[in-house]
Amino acid sequence: MKRLLPASLFGRMMLVLSSGLILAQLLSASINFAERDRAVLRNSGMQSAQRIADVVKLLDSMPHQERLRIAKILSVPPQVVDLEPSPIKTTAAAMRSAQTMMFSQALHSALGDERPLIVSASANPSEAIGFSDMHRRPLPGMASMAAYMSGMTQASRSSMQAFMAEKLGFLIQVQLHDGSWVAFTTQLHQGAQAPPWHLLLTLLVLLASVLFLSFVAVRWMTRPLAVLASAAESLGEDIHRPPLPEAGPAEVRRAAHAFNTMQAQLIRFITDRTRIFSAMSHDLKTPITRMRLRAELLDDDDVRARFEKDLLEMEQMVKYTLDFMRGLDQPQHIQPIDIMSLLESLQADAEEMGRVVQIQGRTNKPFVGDPARIKRCLANLLDNAVLYGERALIVVDDSATSLTLRIQDQGPGIPEEELEKVFEPFYRLGLGLGIARDIARAAGGRLTLQNRRDGGMEAILELPHSPA
Repeated sequence: MKRLLPASLFGRMMLVLSSGLILAQLLSASINFAERDRAVLRNSGMQSAQRIADVVKLLDSMPHQERLRIAKILSVPPQVVDLEPSPIKTTAAAMRSAQTMMFSQALHSALGDERPLIVSASANPSEAIGFSDMHRRPLPGMASMAAYMSGMTQASRSSMQAFMAEKLGFLIQVQLHDGSWVAFTTQLHQGAQAPPWHLLLTLLVLLASVLFLSFVAVRWMTRPLAVLASAAESLGEDIHRPPLPEAGPAEVRRAAHAFNTMQAQLIRFITDRTRIFSAMSHDLKTPITRMRLRAELLDDDDVRARFEKDLLEMEQMVKYTLDFMRGLDQPQHIQPIDIMSLLESLQADAEEMGRVVQIQGRTNKPFVGDPARIKRCLANLLDNAVLYGERALIVVDDSATSLTLRIQDQGPGIPEEELEKVFEPFYRLGLGLGIARDIARAAGGRLTLQNRRDGGMEAILELPHSPA
């Protein structure tokens, strides 16, 4: 179910609103069409009932012979009039459906009395008027109907048949005051008609207008959330980004103000911490230098080597701490970087210190990133490799989408359970590796460590060619 839902808040709000609007329009349209059909049937039935009542009153006031002449005159399709001595038996159901009940009530109301009458109805007009199974002779009016239709052109006859098919056939029999019966065959609209195009078009225009307004309103309401999310993402890359504008609705202004306050507090916290640690790291350089000078005066070579190793680690920690603190306070400067020139520069620096660094492979194009941060990342990885592995090999693998640098050493490696712990600050020079991983992540890449099968450690730095 979750896969079917849109991922964004905007998409989910539009789905809820559009589904509700479409459902409401469909229900409204169905109610309107049903009410319209009932109104058409009611109106048509009242008009027919009034005409039949007028004919019945007219025939009641005339002698029998005059009735026959008037009945023939009034018998004009689609309403046929015939005089009968007794009710006609038909195959259609009498007085059962809602249409027959309503039509009977309309007739009684129009006649103004409760004289006997029989109303039969069927969706097939031939059943209502006795065509299918007549126990008597066919109504004379039916012959008039057939003669009337036989004289039409084919187009007119087709139109009449279609007109009759859309209607409900009725056979109405009313008893006159002298005991004889008059039979009427007529048709009324069944009610279930095709909806008019102009009404459908009106509903579609209304639906489209409401959906468009909903789209604008939802976009207007969710846009501040998108801006806030973008600001939160960019805050991790640049703590000194411009503050959010505190404008819009009250809730948006409060959220923007809270975000700006948080950003200002973070800047103050990082600035204070950077100042303290920078001062502490800088002050540590002096005693470390004195200790190095004193270690050189030791006569025992083994003890002197151990002191120098410990002092070297302390110097590296101080250096990494200063680099880390300076890096937190500096924004990124994105530009093309010649990675091969950068690696050769680091190789030359390492050789001056008596370290062995080799390069294998070449890049195909410049890498876009922050030169200072990329250099710091690679320098930290190389320092870690030569410190614990004596020598380093940089394998360059440049593809169309990413740049991969593998820094391999020949050291003892690291237990598998400690591969992630070394990225923690001050865990076996973890501060340098932690800085390198932070730089890789800021560039949209990643840094992982793994032990090599033939011995040693391998640091894999993967950087995408498109800047994060």
